[in-house]
Amino acid sequence: MICRCIFFCALLGLAAAAAAQEDTDLQALQLADQTAARPETASNWRWFGETSAGGAVRRATDTFQPAQRASLDVRYDSTFSPGWRVVLSDRLDVDNPAAAPYGNAINTLREAYLSWQAGPDLLLDLGRINERNGVALGYNPTDYFKTFAVRSTVSVDPNSLKENRQGSILLKLQKLSDSGSVTLLFSPGLDGTTDYAAFNPDLAATNHENRWLLTYSPKFANGFNPKLLVFKSDTMPTQFGLNLTALLSDAAVAYLEWSGGRSLSQLTQAEQQAALAWVNDTAFRSRLSSGLTYTTANKISLTAEFEYNGSGMDQQRWDATGTSPLYGLYRYWLQGMQESPTRRSAFLYGTWQDALINHLDLSAMQRTDLTDTSRLSWLEARYHLSRSEFALQWQRDSGSRYSEFGAAPQTQTWALVGRLYF
Repeated sequence: MICRCIFFCALLGLAAAAAAQEDTDLQALQLADQTAARPETASNWRWFGETSAGGAVRRATDTFQPAQRASLDVRYDSTFSPGWRVVLSDRLDVDNPAAAPYGNAINTLREAYLSWQAGPDLLLDLGRINERNGVALGYNPTDYFKTFAVRSTVSVDPNSLKENRQGSILLKLQKLSDSGSVTLLFSPGLDGTTDYAAFNPDLAATNHENRWLLTYSPKFANGFNPKLLVFKSDTMPTQFGLNLTALLSDAAVAYLEWSGGRSLSQLTQAEQQAALAWVNDTAFRSRLSSGLTYTTANKISLTAEFEYNGSGMDQQRWDATGTSPLYGLYRYWLQGMQESPTRRSAFLYGTWQDALINHLDLSAMQRTDLTDTSRLSWLEARYHLSRSEFALQWQRDSGSRYSEFGAAPQTQTWALVGRLYF
């Protein structure tokens, strides 16, 4: 109860500060998922080292288990010839640096691709690309390339989950015009199995089948931005997607993200992957995220989002599955798919840049499963210096035994994080 009060006080504090400090000269809207400015550099390289110390309270034993992590994050982005660009992005996470030789190390090759501007309005990319789609902050139904992409979870912040994942091998063609842009992607299926060895590029995980994606972004009036998507894979019928954002005022933006098409339920997909059943329950299913972001002149941004997953379980089926042998199989499969187990969720997110003092950023997040009422709460305070950052993070997973967040192995986690830019 005390921890829940702390979380709501943090969100209420952000909202109260927004109401108290707002004036008539509101600045242009800043999206909620905009990351803090990084140290400026003329180099093509951007790399930093990061270390984390903290721990978790284990749910089963109610004891504290310490944890440490060391990370190295590298990105290279260079135009080496007129019209030609190369991008490399990689991250190494070691959960226990004292262990020999590498501890529990996981290397994530996020991107490695070559880009060619074939003409003023034609772009061609080839290689491993972290392709991200979607305008929602918490849940992205049109993020079709997220499956089996996360190798190491360093934060439950959705911005971190989208950035720190491995891309897919794909060919990307983009055509620009005065009326909008058209993008065509092809990602080939590669032979092999998922491999979590420390430095394995794990190509088969993100390229387990052939996939195609066509997107069209027409140009409309300022403040209204639509995007249409058509996705197809070897194992799934054609899926259609829609992204919409609308600027309601200088301080508020509404968004809607939808994906729909014929597909199996998530439970049936999990069973088929494990070769336990071959039931065909294909039906037209929709996924949806709809929300509103409000941003003030004093750099406070608040987002409220409703999420619907038509492939998830309703309350009756979810309650019954919790006591069946399928529960563990279903939860394990969902980890790779990055989908919620049930149909309805709510998401709240708040950030305050330069809170109280300059260079101090505060963030608060809560995910609520509206089917089983379990919750994930997360708070972060991050202080920025010219070449370094320091953060204090707290997370709580609460709910009944077989609920989405109540089944997590930990009840609470803390972490003190330090980052140094080179």
